[in-house]
Amino acid sequence: MPIGIFMFLAALAIIAGFGVIMQRNPVHCVLALALVLMDLGVLFMGLDAVTLGFLQIIVYVGAIMVLFLFVIWLLNVQADPGLGRHLALKLFGSIGAAALAAEFAAIIVQAPKLSDLRPLPPDFGTVAALARSLFSDYLVAFEVTSILLLAAIVGAIALARKTSPALALVTPAPARDASALAPTGDAAAQRKSA
Repeated sequence: MPIGIFMFLAALAIIAGFGVIMQRNPVHCVLALALVLMDLGVLFMGLDAVTLGFLQIIVYVGAIMVLFLFVIWLLNVQADPGLGRHLALKLFGSIGAAALAAEFAAIIVQAPKLSDLRPLPPDFGTVAALARSLFSDYLVAFEVTSILLLAAIVGAIALARKTSPALALVTPAPARDASALAPTGDAAAQRKSA
């Protein structure tokens, strides 16, 4: 991949990442996150990890982000109007971000040198190797994740119901006859005389 295209895609991912954390509307945040994940998929493809790039786009952008959008639309989440509120939450978020940055720096410092790395096997990253690994070594984690996503969908639908289940069993009162609502002859005569 030419360095110019790589730098453009990297800058686009960073700008979209800032869009995720700076947008006020949750739908816009999810759309910016989908752009970040799609951009990462294209970067993977450009770095000769085509299978990983396609999986990134298909699984994360095509499935998970669409699920997030449906849940947000189903729950009708609105934008947060307060700018200065939640000061303690911002403080804990800043501390968490600093801890993550320190952990990332520690990982970079302890990373092995390039001369110590051994070459990868020739079938590493192919679809066959990925499928073999996913459906043998990580089968339980794969199935648990699918059950967790199913439970999240059911929970979102249960939270989004407008009526209570107890009220759904109550039958509505029968409609009144239209002739009972019409004015009687005496009432119509009084209106004409007035």
